[in-house]
Amino acid sequence: MTASVYAARKKIDTLLISLDLGGQPLYTSGIENYMGYQYIEGIELMKKFQEQVKQFPIEQKIGYRVISLSLLDRGFEIRTDKGDLYRSKAIIIATGKRPRPLNVPGEERLRARGVTYCAICDGPLFSGQRVAIIGGGNSALEATEDMVKIAERIYLISITPLTGDRILIDKVKDAHNLTIFLEHEVVEIEGESQVEAIKIRDLKTREEKRLSVEGVLIEIGLIPNSEPFKDILPLNPYGEIVVNSANETAIPGLFAAGDVTNVPEKQIVIAAGEGAKAALQAHRYLQRLVT
Repeated sequence: MTASVYAARKKIDTLLISLDLGGQPLYTSGIENYMGYQYIEGIELMKKFQEQVKQFPIEQKIGYRVISLSLLDRGFEIRTDKGDLYRSKAIIIATGKRPRPLNVPGEERLRARGVTYCAICDGPLFSGQRVAIIGGGNSALEATEDMVKIAERIYLISITPLTGDRILIDKVKDAHNLTIFLEHEVVEIEGESQVEAIKIRDLKTREEKRLSVEGVLIEIGLIPNSEPFKDILPLNPYGEIVVNSANETAIPGLFAAGDVTNVPEKQIVIAAGEGAKAALQAHRYLQRLVT
């Protein structure tokens, strides 16, 4: 959305195609680190983004999924899941990432109601409460390091032995308010309007336990939405589109921004800034085409 606004302000004929408007923030319970707002719900912040997009002559195709991108002699052609074709002289890919889900009962229903996929964003919302952190890698351990300082009780649940860096393990393993369940899986997330508990199972004994919690922080990784572009663009080992500091990909006229790229630190403010930068670079590219 930021890239679209910046492109439209440069008088570029702009088409915005997206499955939804908001992406990951739509599943964020609350945001306390986006400048200008001490606290705002993720859905509300995205509504404000949408309102700003409406102030500009930006054609929108919402509810459409881009399934392929082809190179033409002078530009690009994209195809959507509805069979539509669109051609352009420049494209900005800002498809973001999606959380890697647990795929357990209760997860989808309780998203943004205690289930979150961003401990950095939402961890402070569970201050003084009981939380479960799911995962055994660095992101889960970093979330645990933060939460042991503010939460009443933390349960760290991993289907494997901890795989994160030793220094992170050492920082958290002796915390007085932390209980670690290794080789356990989450069976179900329980609750009516909010998370109330999780059910876990020992992978060896098959014994099940119910843990009362107010929050479930799922830190098992993110999946870049880069599949439609993997055959024409270089991706890094994590499936992210490789860009330089000017948001340029390996193909002239094809730019990428935000979480779908290899830019470090996946945060709303960073993604928005990268979208603005990509649009400005696309404008410079288009200017060179006509001069």
